[in-house]
Amino acid sequence: MKKILLIIIAAIVVLFAAWFASVYYATYSEGVRSGELIKFSNKGVLFKTWEGEISQGISGAQIFSFSVEDQNKEVIKKLEEYQGRYVKLKYKERFAKVSWLGDSKYFVIDVEEEESPHFRNK
Repeated sequence: MKKILLIIIAAIVVLFAAWFASVYYATYSEGVRSGELIKFSNKGVLFKTWEGEISQGISGAQIFSFSVEDQNKEVIKKLEEYQGRYVKLKYKERFAKVSWLGDSKYFVIDVEEEESPHFRNK
């Protein structure tokens, strides 16, 4: 009986590890989005995660929410500096959300400040 129980527990642990590895290391897509950085904060009670939003339209109706991993210190520093400015975000999309990594499936891996298209011709 103990042997069967150990096999079941080991199978559950292996399945969880395989699921987590596929969610963490495999990317569903990669891309770039631009917009005005309207929010960036470190939030959470049990797990603190870096979360942000960019507005991709004039009215603010098109909001892109993203997360940043704690290990990307340079990206975090840039996003804090670029608050309220127009930015271009390079991101990777994971297959699923994992609560201790972030609130989003989109994880920013690089950020650049850009000139706003709304004020180019002025």
